[in-house]
Amino acid sequence: MRNFRSLNIWKDGIVLVKRIYKLTDCLPYEEKYGLKSQMCRAVVSIPSNIAEGCSRNSETEFKRFLEIAIGSAFELETQLIILSELKFIVKEQLIPILELLNNEQRMINSLISKIKSQ
Repeated sequence: MRNFRSLNIWKDGIVLVKRIYKLTDCLPYEEKYGLKSQMCRAVVSIPSNIAEGCSRNSETEFKRFLEIAIGSAFELETQLIILSELKFIVKEQLIPILELLNNEQRMINSLISKIKSQ
Protein backbone atom coordinates (compact mmCIF):
# COMPACT_ATOMS: atom_id res chain seq x y z
CA MET A 1 0.00 0.00 0.00
CA ARG A 2 1.31 3.44 -0.96
CA ASN A 3 1.13 6.62 1.09
CA PHE A 4 -0.93 8.90 -1.15
CA ARG A 5 -0.15 11.90 1.08
CA SER A 6 3.48 11.76 -0.03
CA LEU A 7 2.70 11.87 -3.76
CA ASN A 8 3.13 15.21 -5.51
CA ILE A 9 0.30 14.36 -7.90
CA TRP A 10 -2.04 14.01 -4.92
CA LYS A 11 -0.77 17.22 -3.28
CA ASP A 12 -1.13 19.16 -6.52
CA GLY A 13 -4.61 17.68 -6.92
CA ILE A 14 -5.58 19.17 -3.57
CA VAL A 15 -4.24 22.57 -4.70
CA LEU A 16 -6.41 22.26 -7.82
CA VAL A 17 -9.47 21.47 -5.70
CA LYS A 18 -8.98 24.67 -3.70
CA ARG A 19 -8.42 26.75 -6.85
CA ILE A 20 -11.49 25.38 -8.62
CA TYR A 21 -13.74 25.82 -5.59
CA LYS A 22 -12.59 29.43 -5.31
CA LEU A 23 -13.15 29.98 -9.03
CA THR A 24 -16.61 28.42 -9.07
CA ASP A 25 -17.72 30.58 -6.14
CA CYS A 26 -17.69 33.46 -8.63
CA LEU A 27 -20.07 31.76 -11.07
CA PRO A 28 -23.67 32.92 -11.41
CA TYR A 29 -26.14 31.29 -9.04
CA GLU A 30 -27.89 29.66 -12.02
CA GLU A 31 -24.77 27.51 -12.52
CA LYS A 32 -24.91 26.06 -8.99
CA TYR A 33 -26.30 22.76 -10.31
CA GLY A 34 -24.72 23.05 -13.75
CA LEU A 35 -21.09 23.75 -14.47
CA LYS A 36 -20.22 24.53 -10.85
CA SER A 37 -21.43 21.15 -9.64
CA GLN A 38 -19.81 19.29 -12.55
CA MET A 39 -16.47 21.05 -12.08
CA CYS A 40 -16.38 20.46 -8.34
CA ARG A 41 -17.11 16.76 -8.79
CA ALA A 42 -14.46 16.43 -11.52
CA VAL A 43 -11.74 18.21 -9.56
CA VAL A 44 -12.43 16.30 -6.34
CA SER A 45 -12.28 13.07 -8.34
CA ILE A 46 -8.64 13.69 -9.28
CA PRO A 47 -6.95 13.41 -5.85
CA SER A 48 -9.68 11.05 -4.61
CA ASN A 49 -8.94 8.46 -7.28
CA ILE A 50 -5.21 8.84 -6.75
CA ALA A 51 -5.74 8.15 -3.04
CA GLU A 52 -8.07 5.23 -3.68
CA GLY A 53 -5.65 3.73 -6.18
CA CYS A 54 -2.90 3.88 -3.57
CA SER A 55 -4.94 1.56 -1.38
CA ARG A 56 -4.96 -1.16 -4.02
CA ASN A 57 -2.51 -4.03 -3.86
CA SER A 58 -1.73 -4.45 -7.55
CA GLU A 59 -0.09 -2.08 -10.01
CA THR A 60 -2.88 -2.85 -12.49
CA GLU A 61 -5.54 -1.63 -10.07
CA PHE A 62 -3.47 1.43 -9.15
CA LYS A 63 -3.08 2.25 -12.86
CA ARG A 64 -6.84 1.91 -13.38
CA PHE A 65 -7.54 4.55 -10.70
CA LEU A 66 -4.88 6.82 -12.19
CA GLU A 67 -6.65 6.49 -15.54
CA ILE A 68 -9.91 7.55 -13.89
CA ALA A 69 -8.10 10.51 -12.31
CA ILE A 70 -6.67 11.65 -15.65
CA GLY A 71 -10.09 11.26 -17.24
CA SER A 72 -11.48 13.62 -14.61
CA ALA A 73 -8.62 16.02 -15.29
CA PHE A 74 -9.50 16.14 -19.00
CA GLU A 75 -13.18 16.55 -18.10
CA LEU A 76 -12.25 19.51 -15.90
CA GLU A 77 -10.14 21.03 -18.67
CA THR A 78 -13.13 20.88 -21.01
CA GLN A 79 -15.34 22.54 -18.41
CA LEU A 80 -12.80 25.33 -17.91
CA ILE A 81 -12.74 25.94 -21.66
CA ILE A 82 -16.55 26.06 -21.64
CA LEU A 83 -16.45 28.66 -18.82
CA SER A 84 -14.15 30.77 -20.95
CA GLU A 85 -16.22 30.33 -24.11
CA LEU A 86 -19.37 31.36 -22.21
CA LYS A 87 -17.44 34.37 -20.88
CA PHE A 88 -17.99 33.39 -17.25
CA ILE A 89 -14.26 33.88 -16.71
CA VAL A 90 -11.60 35.90 -18.50
CA LYS A 91 -8.58 34.30 -20.10
CA GLU A 92 -6.28 35.77 -17.44
CA GLN A 93 -8.11 33.72 -14.80
CA LEU A 94 -8.02 30.60 -16.93
CA ILE A 95 -4.31 30.49 -17.86
CA PRO A 96 -2.77 29.81 -14.40
CA ILE A 97 -5.38 27.17 -13.58
CA LEU A 98 -4.88 25.45 -16.94
CA GLU A 99 -1.12 25.45 -16.34
CA LEU A 100 -1.65 23.74 -12.98
CA LEU A 101 -4.10 21.29 -14.50
CA ASN A 102 -1.89 20.48 -17.50
CA ASN A 103 1.03 19.84 -15.16
CA GLU A 104 -1.18 17.49 -13.13
CA GLN A 105 -2.20 15.68 -16.32
CA ARG A 106 1.45 15.25 -17.35
CA MET A 107 2.41 13.88 -13.92
CA ILE A 108 -0.47 11.40 -13.86
CA ASN A 109 0.26 10.31 -17.42
CA SER A 110 3.93 9.87 -16.58
CA LEU A 111 3.10 7.66 -13.61
CA ILE A 112 0.71 5.60 -15.75
CA SER A 113 3.45 5.15 -18.35
CA LYS A 114 5.94 4.14 -15.66
CA ILE A 115 3.54 1.50 -14.33
CA LYS A 116 2.86 0.19 -17.86
CA SER A 117 6.57 -0.26 -18.52
CA GLN A 118 7.17 -2.38 -15.42
